[in-house]
Amino acid sequence: MGVGGRNTSEKQKQTSPNRSSWSHVNDRPLVFPFPSNSTHPPQLHHLTSRYKTKQIDIIHARFGKQAHIVFCFFAILTNLVITIGVLLAGKATIQSLTKNASDEYSVLIMATLFGSYSLIGGLGTTFYVSYFNACLVFILLIVFVVKILHNTDAQWKHVGDTSRMYQAISCIEGPPDNVDNSFITFRSWGAFLYGIIEIFVSSAVTYCDQASWQSRIAAKPVQGVWGFLLAGFIWFSIPNVMAVTTGMAYLALSSNNGSHLLMPSEIDEGLVTPLIAEKVLGSAGGILVLTMGAMALMSTGSGEVMALSSIIVYDIYQTYIRPFRKELGSIHCVLCGRTKKYLGKRQMMSGANDTSDVCTCIDVSRCRHCMEDLSHNSSKVDFHESRPYMCPTHGRFRHYMDFLFEFKNWCIVMVTVCIVPLGLVVFESGIDLNWIFYVGAIVTIPCFPPVMLSIVWVKATSQGLIAGSLCGLAAGIIATLSAATMYEGGLSLFLINTVQDYSILAGTCCSFGFSLLVCIVGSLLTHGIRTPDDAQLEWMKMYDIDNPLHPWEVNFREDLKGFEYEDRPTIHQMNHAFRTAKYTAYIGGACAIGLFAVVIPGIMASFPVMDETQFSMWLYFNQTWAVVMAIIVIIAPPAEEVVRIIRQCRRNRGIETMVAKGDRETNELVVKDVDHLGNSDTTPAHV
Repeated sequence: MGVGGRNTSEKQKQTSPNRSSWSHVNDRPLVFPFPSNSTHPPQLHHLTSRYKTKQIDIIHARFGKQAHIVFCFFAILTNLVITIGVLLAGKATIQSLTKNASDEYSVLIMATLFGSYSLIGGLGTTFYVSYFNACLVFILLIVFVVKILHNTDAQWKHVGDTSRMYQAISCIEGPPDNVDNSFITFRSWGAFLYGIIEIFVSSAVTYCDQASWQSRIAAKPVQGVWGFLLAGFIWFSIPNVMAVTTGMAYLALSSNNGSHLLMPSEIDEGLVTPLIAEKVLGSAGGILVLTMGAMALMSTGSGEVMALSSIIVYDIYQTYIRPFRKELGSIHCVLCGRTKKYLGKRQMMSGANDTSDVCTCIDVSRCRHCMEDLSHNSSKVDFHESRPYMCPTHGRFRHYMDFLFEFKNWCIVMVTVCIVPLGLVVFESGIDLNWIFYVGAIVTIPCFPPVMLSIVWVKATSQGLIAGSLCGLAAGIIATLSAATMYEGGLSLFLINTVQDYSILAGTCCSFGFSLLVCIVGSLLTHGIRTPDDAQLEWMKMYDIDNPLHPWEVNFREDLKGFEYEDRPTIHQMNHAFRTAKYTAYIGGACAIGLFAVVIPGIMASFPVMDETQFSMWLYFNQTWAVVMAIIVIIAPPAEEVVRIIRQCRRNRGIETMVAKGDRETNELVVKDVDHLGNSDTTPAHV
């Protein structure tokens, strides 16, 4: 039984199991290189500290002003593309589940959610809301699975039983490029192209989104590696199971209806899931989807608002408009403007006698004046009791950072206000979610190869990365427009033809390919790395990314027990301390990529058209994966927090007991720590 004509059929393939599964199988491998990059080179270990580093901080540290400006542009562009996508998805969900919801009402609701959550909650709260959002998503996912696949009392003839759904879907005429025009196959040229496109599109989102860097880089290397690996497996279950269950339910209901329940444009807006939720679960389903959408909007939208505000404040205003010290070189201390300590020591070792221009600033963790300032301001009762920072070393910089924090709050408000006209313009333009997700990615993909190379390749240069990103941008746009002209209507049907499969494929491949090629060739022609010492000095630029008020060394003292060092651990010590995380990232990432890029696609493609048994096995595999991941997501985070609290309580009790008993070693440790924090002006060796 056919459902709809040719155009509708081609649009409808986006709800089929083959296309959705190829999408999620192909974009999952993009998550797994991320833990490897977070542990290579060893200079990057410290970036997972309290100092929330962004990829443009790495660009600025290694390549200077010109490259930093170019990649600030790409960073803002990436965040705008994601923000527009969130606005379009939110509008579609709100208007599909709320009667008479206008565009103005929808964008005001979303702007309020983004801004209030960003301003009040901040970055830390996003972790908690993301947890509750993930729990809600998995609960809804399990409900969908039960209601659609295991509900014998279902009011719909073709929903509620795997066998009945198979019979209904097998009668529907699928896309023409599928084997036997069937929906129940993974041998689909269009779906295969879609999977290739997803690799490039997901790369831009995974590696170039500032919001992702700010939240994901917050963990230490070991926890971060396991988090990235587990996140890839968890994420595979969400869109895959959601798309398969709701997509099949949609096709089965359309078969029962005799025609499609949604227009192609409505499918592009992402309305399949809200429709099935209301059809299968009634009004409760609509409420669940709306709640899930609101929490997802809060989490994702607020992250983008904070990322844009952070770029404006810390990468534009602080760096170019009102820096703490003007004309400050990378070798100079931001507090005093003198040569950094480790460079001064290197000069002394090379025989230099003049050390008057070497930094002598005391570490903030040992500064008695800072302790007094923080203690006084934290214990004040009324505002009039507050006082300026008195520390002669860190006081002015601490006041400067407080000023930037206040300015960032105003930027959050301004960015939130700007979302309203941005959303209205986007809504009036006729852009849909598909268009912004794929065509928008074409202009952000050129940023991906330079970011990767800046992390893993010591010979990358500013000239190579700038030329590569700009050439990739131009090549991607030209390729997309050229391919779009080959379709009927050409560029006169701009929004339709630029989002066709071959238009997107040409644009994404050219964006990535030209960017990578020009970056490598340009860097090889312009780099100055001649010796291992040159390479070591280049990596030290990233090693020096730090906030003097929150030095990263403090966050790793527990991990660096047994190592002796002065100001900071050496690169070799950091590499040795976190070698387990590095090997876990390499081995785990390689195995996961093999599973998602080779094993699962090979198994799926081995079936021309699935019979009922194979179809049932595929569904049971997805259901099992979803249930296991749901258990991990819901139970693991609170269990880990409880274990950490218990361990800390036991540790505190043990120290108190040893002190009460007069344990000599413990008392000596306490005395040394107090002296180290309060009285010493020298740099001790940590053991």
